[in-house]
Amino acid sequence: NWPRWKKLAVLIHVSAFYFLFTFLTTVPTFASLQIIFNATYAQINYTVAVPALALGLSPFMWSPLADIYGRRTVMILGCFVAFISTIGSAVTKTYSGYMAARFFQGWGVGPASSVGLQMLQDIYFEHERGQKVGIWTLAIDTGLLFGPLIGGFAALVSTEFVAWLTAILFGVLLISMVICLPETVFPRREVIENGPPKPDSDPPSSSIVRSPPFINVFPIQGLRHPKPWDTAVRFVRMFAYPNVAISIMFYCWTWYWFILCVITMIPAAYPTYSPQHQGLLFIGLIIGTVIAEVFFSGTLSDRLVAYISRTRNRPRSPEMRLWLFWPAALLTAIGLALFGVAIKYNWHWAVVQVAMGIFGFGVQVGNTTTMAYAVDCHPDHAMDVTVFYSFHLNLSAFASPFFIVPWVAVSGWAWCFG
Repeated sequence: NWPRWKKLAVLIHVSAFYFLFTFLTTVPTFASLQIIFNATYAQINYTVAVPALALGLSPFMWSPLADIYGRRTVMILGCFVAFISTIGSAVTKTYSGYMAARFFQGWGVGPASSVGLQMLQDIYFEHERGQKVGIWTLAIDTGLLFGPLIGGFAALVSTEFVAWLTAILFGVLLISMVICLPETVFPRREVIENGPPKPDSDPPSSSIVRSPPFINVFPIQGLRHPKPWDTAVRFVRMFAYPNVAISIMFYCWTWYWFILCVITMIPAAYPTYSPQHQGLLFIGLIIGTVIAEVFFSGTLSDRLVAYISRTRNRPRSPEMRLWLFWPAALLTAIGLALFGVAIKYNWHWAVVQVAMGIFGFGVQVGNTTTMAYAVDCHPDHAMDVTVFYSFHLNLSAFASPFFIVPWVAVSGWAWCFG
């Protein structure tokens, strides 16, 4: 029963943290990084893949820590790691050092992908969850698009300033988290098992009901503290829930990974354009993604479930959300095909913008629908669902930069994306 402003504070911090992970993309400075590190385009493309790998693996460490020390503590610690490693990416002079810094950037942002969603699960009711999860997924998708747009203009100062700008934003977010981010975890199981206190009973232990300290470094009492390997075990067990496993893996491996293919190949599609002009080419994706979320993703998903439940006189079920998959998949395919053909035949850049807008629309609706459905299926295992989702989402993002360059070289733009 938190006040609205307190819930909003959690939503803003969680979404901002997730936004900054993809905002720190290196796409606007691909050409400059090739010169600085004397590397090929494919090697620089790996600088996008490596942090995605770290983001996919890090929840196996962050999630159990969040269940022991609290969500707030882990979010602050992760933001600190991201802040320091981003500074490292700005000052390093070697390719190996840069890749190491990029890896720890992804590792530090890990809590935003797993613990962050669990915080939303902690404070929002089921009928609100679709919209809030939509905002959370919108954060990572728009960060991926605003990063190249803003980074292209930041590169006017210097290649290193793109990283310094991100470090500044991480620093501001870190300070804001320390001051404003509340703890959302509490001993739910104990409260449920014991029930409300009776008039003639003793009050519950103060160690259980009191809030954790401002900066908590001790295990929170009243919680069931998992073993370090429990998250990995629960991850494997998620395959026993085919509704979750199939929906997430289908979206990540046949759908989402194309967004990294499109984004990382924009500099190759327009090699004569400046970083600023290349950044502006992401406006179509931004518009499509934002329109999808504001009007057709989370809120529409919640309303669709309510409508089907009311008109068919049936209880609400997660499967009611899946109707949005059909238009989302169709629009994604249309956008990709139009993008590939437009690049191959050198059509006007406005056609590419329309294609990217359609593609972004479909990806965003699919992303929100997938996560809202998966969490609704097993709300008591939201952390496990999120780790499963984050692993496959980021592993698919890690894989795509390794093969997209040779794929385009062999098959051409139209066959690759169409």
